[in-house]
Amino acid sequence: MSKPNKPELQDAYYAPGSTIKDFFRSLFIGHGGSTQDTVHVRDAIEVKRTMTIVGMCLLPVILFAIYNIGLQAQLALAAGAKLPATWHQAIYAALFGEFTAATSTFGMVCYGLIYYLPIYFTALITTLFWEVVFAKVRKQDLHEGFFVTALLFSLCMPANIALWLVVMGISFGVVVAKELFGGMGYNFLNPALAGLAFIYFAYPTEVSTAAQLVAIDGYTSATTLDIASKTGRIAQQLSFAAADYSWYQAFFDPKWWDAFLGFEVGAVGETSTLAILLGGGVLLITRLADWRIVAGVLVGMIATSAAFNLFGDAKSVYSSMPWTWHLVTGGFALGMMFMATDPVTTAYTRPGKLIFGLLVGFMAIVIRVANVKMPEGIMLAILFANLWAPLFDSLVARFNIKRRMKRNGIQ
Repeated sequence: MSKPNKPELQDAYYAPGSTIKDFFRSLFIGHGGSTQDTVHVRDAIEVKRTMTIVGMCLLPVILFAIYNIGLQAQLALAAGAKLPATWHQAIYAALFGEFTAATSTFGMVCYGLIYYLPIYFTALITTLFWEVVFAKVRKQDLHEGFFVTALLFSLCMPANIALWLVVMGISFGVVVAKELFGGMGYNFLNPALAGLAFIYFAYPTEVSTAAQLVAIDGYTSATTLDIASKTGRIAQQLSFAAADYSWYQAFFDPKWWDAFLGFEVGAVGETSTLAILLGGGVLLITRLADWRIVAGVLVGMIATSAAFNLFGDAKSVYSSMPWTWHLVTGGFALGMMFMATDPVTTAYTRPGKLIFGLLVGFMAIVIRVANVKMPEGIMLAILFANLWAPLFDSLVARFNIKRRMKRNGIQ
């Protein structure tokens, strides 16, 4: 029996396989084959490299989120809150001693890790489980998309969330919004946002309350969006609640800079607009995110908020909120840079991407102003725009066909 030649050995080495061992191996070893037929490949980018770069772009957000969890917990202790008797505290105390208001920066980072890592690994393991199940049933390769889905989902969670809710949310997003429609590349809704929407509406008291945002039991510190939904003296805590506050005054406002840098209460990865823009900027430079979508979201948000500033209800704090504050509050920045730019669920044509972005920006502000009980509008705005993306592509294609027929004299 003759020994297999080198190309045959390489093919055997890179064969994807269908066992659990092969699935995990495929996550680290790329397929060595190349396309032999007519192709439209522009460069060497593929799913594995795409997901790796997106994960690296999220690193500034993740690192700041870990630090901010510890910082907000320390500020809560300084304000008089008490440490809860939870397994997080037991682990921290066993490794580093008691967490206090005087704990060092290293201690705050470790405190944040103890809260964030369980959320992320729970989301990752749950997503991986469902991906392996559907890959086995369909006899397909295991795609690396679950890695980024778990990252994005974990960054939208409050620090104090129960882990069973993470399992529920990410399971709904992966199974219902992605795998039931054919898996990676076939889903029309962003799975991370679909999972977030599911637990947001199914368990509102467990997800959207201020008590879940700080990793200290019994401490409630409202976010900017929560304060804006109030009236009277509470609303006056916000500097932009004043009638003569213009959008550019935010750049001279210390509170706005705290919100821009991320030193405030919020979901794990949504507080620092600066970190999000740094990671998102790399996505734009590498062209993994289309600038038309980001520009569309930003222009749509600015135009809609300016319209409400001019013609909206003067008594509503949301209506008078300038666009500079909309940018740094809630999950708007994370949604604009990392969720709306999902290449699978957005429009594919260039004009379609711009219209898609405009719709996201418009709907995000309309939801915030019109529904003060649910101010986090970017999540629903992106899911809503996901449903319209195929129609935008269809209209753009029809317009191009008619224009070329007219240009060439074809009736």
